[in-house]
Amino acid sequence: MFHKILIANRGEIALRIIRACKELGIKTVAVYSTADSNSLHVKLADESVCIGPPSSLQSYLNINAIISAAELTDAEAIHPGYGFLAENAAFAEICENCGITFIGPSSESMRLMGDKISARQAMIKEKVPILPGTEDAVQDVNEAIKIAKKIGFPVIIKASAGGGGRGMKIVHSPAALPNAFATARAEAQAGFGNPEVYIEKYCQQPRHVEIQILGDKHGNVIHLGERDCSIQRRHQKLIEESPCSVLTPQLRAEMGDAAVRAAKSVNYNSAGTIEFLLDSDDKFYFMEMNTRIQVEHPVTEMVTGIDIIREQIRSAAGLKLRYKQSDVKIRGHAIECRINAEDPFKFTPCPGKITSYHTPGGLGVRVDSFVYDQYTVLPYYDSLISKLIVHADTREDAIRRMLRALDEYIIEGIKTTIPFHKRILSNKDFIEGHLDTGFLERMVLE
Repeated sequence: MFHKILIANRGEIALRIIRACKELGIKTVAVYSTADSNSLHVKLADESVCIGPPSSLQSYLNINAIISAAELTDAEAIHPGYGFLAENAAFAEICENCGITFIGPSSESMRLMGDKISARQAMIKEKVPILPGTEDAVQDVNEAIKIAKKIGFPVIIKASAGGGGRGMKIVHSPAALPNAFATARAEAQAGFGNPEVYIEKYCQQPRHVEIQILGDKHGNVIHLGERDCSIQRRHQKLIEESPCSVLTPQLRAEMGDAAVRAAKSVNYNSAGTIEFLLDSDDKFYFMEMNTRIQVEHPVTEMVTGIDIIREQIRSAAGLKLRYKQSDVKIRGHAIECRINAEDPFKFTPCPGKITSYHTPGGLGVRVDSFVYDQYTVLPYYDSLISKLIVHADTREDAIRRMLRALDEYIIEGIKTTIPFHKRILSNKDFIEGHLDTGFLERMVLE
């Protein structure tokens, strides 16, 4: 096992990793920007190193500074969390070349699954269901129109190196395709430094269902069931739950088996997620793989009792998984609400000082957060400030528990999305489980 791990991240995920390390008896090193000097992850780590000014490019994305901090503190491994450098294959490769263990998959696996075109090609080879579409990048608009007509409208244009909705355009007619194609390529180039896009059939009103996987360096891969992440705004997840209320045991087994096959096909040896679209006929299609820990991993931990971060660290250290597939049992129901420092209905960022802070408690309630009373939420980073997770025997009980917990959660001085979550969880369609990725578009929030 490692003696010391550097955490190349900030916020609640840095805190989450510190907690797992402490329970494993591992020393931790926090890195921070000058703006983050009062952050909890800095206060709770065993050591801390300032790596630059507030700008992410000059701090949390500064590979040279992070590697130097690891060498300065004799950290044997680096955990990237999610976001920032978590899916940067070049960073993983630099760690490998410097003799530092990257707590995540190999750079080779990351490159293969991080590129959505090569990932689709790998899934075709493994007979994992995918939506009709191109196997290679589409080079020009004439080719795009020809392919779209063959597939049938509506289609979706996606950036090969994309994520978070950038470089993604839904097209309903041939006339709209030229502008959408040009815009998607421009967004892909600006956001990811790679203009390549591909086209696939647009799956209308699907559920977004993802499978959590765990692998080790001995060829073992298991799945920990699914998460329903259908409540989204502009492809950004807002509420996640496990299990998915419409999955039968047979369908869960089929999706889990497909996810494990997908992971094994690229020699995956860490925590990761295979994301699927599930249509109204209960047919599922591979969408992408996230080669990192997910924001929403706590709901899986709550229903399985398995500490995913702990297992990820153990796997990176070369230890075998402690669980077989038959050991994984789904118990009860868990829901996570992402609490953002935003206007609850306009979704505009709301940085500022928290003047009063009180977290909810009670049986089955978990809060993963890094803020505290009098903490100033910074304008430089993602607006996620807390994750509220509940667990109960049934989905109905979990919804009631979440509403109770949201009522108890006091954050004053800034606006947060707590009122938004109350509105969603009180909605009749949500309560009855009528969910898909277009749920918010149909719901009147104000």
